[in-house]
Amino acid sequence: MLTAYYIFAIILGFAILIWGAERFIDGAANIARNLGVSPLIIGLTIVGFGTSAPEMLVSALAAFDGVPAIGIGNAIGSNIANIGLVLGITILVTPLTVNSDTLKREFPILAAVMGLALWLLWDQYLGYVDGLILFAGFILTLFGMAFLAMHSNKEDPLEQEFENEYAQPSMTTQQSVVSFVIGLSGLLIGSKALVWGATGVATLLGVSELIIGLTIVAIGTSLPELAASVISALKNEHDIAIGNILGSNVFNILAVLAMPGLIMPTATEDALLQRDFSVMVLLFVMLFLFASFGKGGRIGRVAGSLMLLAYLAYNSLLAYQSMAGIPT
Repeated sequence: MLTAYYIFAIILGFAILIWGAERFIDGAANIARNLGVSPLIIGLTIVGFGTSAPEMLVSALAAFDGVPAIGIGNAIGSNIANIGLVLGITILVTPLTVNSDTLKREFPILAAVMGLALWLLWDQYLGYVDGLILFAGFILTLFGMAFLAMHSNKEDPLEQEFENEYAQPSMTTQQSVVSFVIGLSGLLIGSKALVWGATGVATLLGVSELIIGLTIVAIGTSLPELAASVISALKNEHDIAIGNILGSNVFNILAVLAMPGLIMPTATEDALLQRDFSVMVLLFVMLFLFASFGKGGRIGRVAGSLMLLAYLAYNSLLAYQSMAGIPT
């Protein structure tokens, strides 16, 4: 009976998170637009941050509840899911083309951020100083993206896509504030329900909190990115679809991974670097190569299939190790 309550809490938490994230992003984007902020800045910073807000709150609440491994697994697992699952499915729906100069700058930024995370986690301990460094990097990245947006090439396809998407506010300032507050409340409630349910399932099944964070929690908190990327791709806004994933992955490492370090410093498991971090880097390299060597920056369905297969193989490995009792 208790298992049913935990599963219900997970499903309800996911539903409230998705609902809250949508209202949080809509409210924040419309507040910014009403204040005269450019669509490109809104898209690169507010929307990118908003799609990572569920992961941030889940990671923070997990650390407060004494299970920081869920937050750590969520940060790395969400990045794996974003490329392997979200982009894999999006590309299968419609092939994508990377046109934007802005996105070409985001690839090296994400590579540098992953390098920083590897350096900080190399001693297998995520401490308070590590959390401070990561969160400081998050703040600097937000300012850096805003700077790039203000000095971007006006012919950049990404700017044109964001102009079409966020040119006019769809709410008054008062309505935007209400939507923002309701969305934030939904994110908090959904995160709490999800962490409680995920912790309970891990305890009952005897599965490590890291595995739960890498799989169930990571997939659920990546659903906003999946919805946003597929919708953008169907609108032919390819740069937004891919930029959403790259930006979210940067924020996941800098902001989401920072939460356990700042709130509850903890040792990390051997498998985090040897298995999970390696898979995250592998998927990033695959995406980079497909975008770099595809004709005209085109990423086709074969590439999408390969990324999705890599993601499924990774999850199969996690399932096998859990059932075989191999330390994870």
